[in-house]
Amino acid sequence: MTDYSKNKDVISSPRRVMSHKTKQRWVTFFFLSPWLIIFGIFGAYPIIYSFFVSLTDYSGLNPSMNFVGFDNYISAFQDEVFLKALLNTTLFVVGTIPFTLGIALFLAILLNNKIPMQGLFKSGFFLPSVISMVVISTIWIYIYSANGMLNTFLRSIGFTVKDTSFLARPDTALISIMVMDVWAAFGYYLLLFFAGLKNIPTQLYEAAKIDGATKTQTAFKITIPMLKPTIFFVMALNTIRSFQIFSEIYTMTQGGPNNATQTIVHYLYQTSFRKFDMGYGSAMAYILLGIILIITLIQKRVLRSDHI
Repeated sequence: MTDYSKNKDVISSPRRVMSHKTKQRWVTFFFLSPWLIIFGIFGAYPIIYSFFVSLTDYSGLNPSMNFVGFDNYISAFQDEVFLKALLNTTLFVVGTIPFTLGIALFLAILLNNKIPMQGLFKSGFFLPSVISMVVISTIWIYIYSANGMLNTFLRSIGFTVKDTSFLARPDTALISIMVMDVWAAFGYYLLLFFAGLKNIPTQLYEAAKIDGATKTQTAFKITIPMLKPTIFFVMALNTIRSFQIFSEIYTMTQGGPNNATQTIVHYLYQTSFRKFDMGYGSAMAYILLGIILIITLIQKRVLRSDHI
């Protein structure tokens, strides 16, 4: 005789499972809802609204706005100052990232070996990262000044230097800021690399040593492949940060002399909050977003794990 009660329980059990999963989803959504609301108000809405603003002539002073389509985007690539800012920003990114990451990785590998006062070295390298960039920039203004520490040192070792600040000369202003930025930033990335190195199993190095692998072979066959996720993360983070450089420029040069240190974000700030051309400023922001997105995707593709 067939036991229909058991069959009924089997049929109804999937419904109870679905009901339980639905309940779990609602509970999860409930606990996430404060963050989702905050993100929607202060994250998603400004992003969507700023894109709409980039298609208008909104000034920020007059509530009325006229739709102009992609005119702001076209104007940006016809603007000599924006093109100069784009070039300077690109030079800054290309000129700082290799040195910042190279120094950080080299020192991380050295510190990964058991050396005396390892913690002291890590703290000292990381210290500039916790100091406000405005404070650091102000200190380096005095270092680069006409009678500052750098000029004084160069004179003491026999160099003939000009009686002007390094930041006042178009040929040295951007390079000076790049040097300061590398010094201020590498300590943070050093700790990220150090953490990545600590996650590499020591058994791999022991096996390589038994097989007679050289240090160069170990580096290219074990360390770099195992460190690739960290390298991608650090490179993407540094790229985004470098393209968004603002505090250094605003504090040290205001984009001068003669736009020699003008960058996209600083020019965007001047356009939006000094000239009150919010539509044009928003368009520049989205151009910068597109550039960063493309470069990040390229980095991700190049650093895929199957490339080594």
